[in-house]
Amino acid sequence: MVPVPQTSPQTPPVLRRTPVQQRSAERLARILDACAALLDETGYEQLSTRAVAVRAGVPIGSVYRFFGNKRAMVAALAHRNLDEYAERISTRFAATPLLDAHGAIDGVLDEFIAMKRTVPGFALVDFGVPAAAPGETSAEGSVGSGGSAGEAAGGAEEAGAGDAAEAGAGDAAEGGSGGSGEDGIEGLAEDPNRLVVDRICALLATHLGRTVDDDLRRKVLVGVETADALVRLAFRADPAGDPALVDETRHLLHAYLAPSLSS
Repeated sequence: MVPVPQTSPQTPPVLRRTPVQQRSAERLARILDACAALLDETGYEQLSTRAVAVRAGVPIGSVYRFFGNKRAMVAALAHRNLDEYAERISTRFAATPLLDAHGAIDGVLDEFIAMKRTVPGFALVDFGVPAAAPGETSAEGSVGSGGSAGEAAGGAEEAGAGDAAEAGAGDAAEGGSGGSGEDGIEGLAEDPNRLVVDRICALLATHLGRTVDDDLRRKVLVGVETADALVRLAFRADPAGDPALVDETRHLLHAYLAPSLSS
């Protein structure tokens, strides 16, 4: 795998159309903000594209312009979370350039805990898409939960001529009308932690001056999977994250990862 530079946010492959104007990018951000807030309030199963449109203050057609269904929308939120997580770690490392392996591990864990506590929707959707509900698929076409193909078409008309022109510009820039994003959704749903591992490996290798090799990827993968399970346990025990369980997670990561990162 090729490490992903932590300072270059990745465009989610789940977008039907990539924003090409600032107005469109701001609208997409509002949609994802609304999605995150509603996840905290209603959970994933009750989330609907129409409710997100209402909360974001945009026509339903604007939601369908970017996403074919709510799974694609949540997948984009997960990608945004991963970009924010990598940026937080990068900023922390830049502020304390003399961090050793233990300090670097603390930074990776602490930023994850901080996002669990403070970022809307992150407690339910961190870097992956929740399992599909019975009868739900990632390939729902233009029909989202609480929406229909007719609503999508009607909403597109409500969005106005300016949006239509912008969509045309986006198609021209992309060389087409955009994809369904199904491959991105499935990849994220199957193993989101491998995306996390790629980003963390790149960050740690850059900060500690070591090469990203198979051994480092394997060690970080085990660390990420272990920390993910233990942090979930800590937040089940205490909504703010049980301090004793967080400390146990830290000690385990220090003992397992620090020797490899220091070599």
